[in-house]
Amino acid sequence: MKLPRSPSRRSFLGGLSVGAATLALASRSRAQVTAEPRKLGVALIGLGGYSQGQLGPALRLTQHCKLAGVVTGSREKGLLWAKEFGFPEKNIYNYDTMARMVDNPEIDIAYVVTPNSLHPQHAIAAAWAGKHVICEKPMANSVADCNAMLAACRVAGVKLSIGYRLHFEPQHQEMMRMARDPAVGPFRTMSGGLAFPIRRRVWRVEKKMAGGGPLMDVGIYCVQAACMAAGVGHGGDATIAITAREHPKTRPEFFLDVEEGLDWTMEFANGARAELMTSYEQGMDRFRAEGPKGWIEFAPAFAYGGLKVTTHRGPLNVPVPQSQQAVQIDDFARCVLDDKPTRVPGELGRRDMIIVEAIYKSAAARGQRIEVKV
Repeated sequence: MKLPRSPSRRSFLGGLSVGAATLALASRSRAQVTAEPRKLGVALIGLGGYSQGQLGPALRLTQHCKLAGVVTGSREKGLLWAKEFGFPEKNIYNYDTMARMVDNPEIDIAYVVTPNSLHPQHAIAAAWAGKHVICEKPMANSVADCNAMLAACRVAGVKLSIGYRLHFEPQHQEMMRMARDPAVGPFRTMSGGLAFPIRRRVWRVEKKMAGGGPLMDVGIYCVQAACMAAGVGHGGDATIAITAREHPKTRPEFFLDVEEGLDWTMEFANGARAELMTSYEQGMDRFRAEGPKGWIEFAPAFAYGGLKVTTHRGPLNVPVPQSQQAVQIDDFARCVLDDKPTRVPGELGRRDMIIVEAIYKSAAARGQRIEVKV
């Protein structure tokens, strides 16, 4: 990031004696060395429950960025956020005017938190406005949409990150470390699931908006965890075989065009195997990874806090942050400031949509084994 240009030496010296000027320049030089870079400005695109309950509070804790604007369909809601977070009313946009962010240097990063089907439209609009992008998971409803988002950010010269907070959660990081440690890993068997009963009709149970049911919403956490434990990246050189079965619907009138639940298996090229599930009817939040020399188990595994983790050595006690999201967003801000890659790039979101599409394809074919390159 470029700092604002200092006053010219000529204007600075004007009217000063040589001795005073030398002293002043030395003092100014020391101040510039110790000066903190400005906090980057973040605009939240979408002010639903996740923004209100998690991202807004997280942006009060971040050290390298702050909330500087919002994009919302409600002007009244935007005004409340502006007052609460102290940003100017001019930094409130709606979905038709968000392209004007291109003229706003106070906003550096746009965080897309709208329904899944809108992610491509809003991420691409933010990229063309010259803003770096964080997109909430899942990245999009299809691999084709992921490709379009990646291309737009590449052409615009901005960074694209996915809101995979658990990559910054210390206990999940320990699982990844254990998987690489020859004294423990590699893990060979994984199991788990994330499920909760949903009773109210919301956009998450409408295929047009969500792209699917619980797999798109919470099952993707299980996909992530299995890949973490298996050490699979996003370079396109790893093969995963998928078999999946949809649960019989107990409320077909509610789950009209999305699954109520799914079981699926992921077979990795190194012989590792994951048995996973998700549902909008049952309840579960756990994950276990096991190898010949050790294991790790999470219960709960995917919550915003309060994870309980045990390993073959006993309970895992590591310091955890006040907000997983604050660490995630701050890390991306540092990536922007230092011009370095993010550990959760758009390519990672695309990888997961390749897997998700294979799960749906297998389930539709009644458990046919589907191989994909990720």
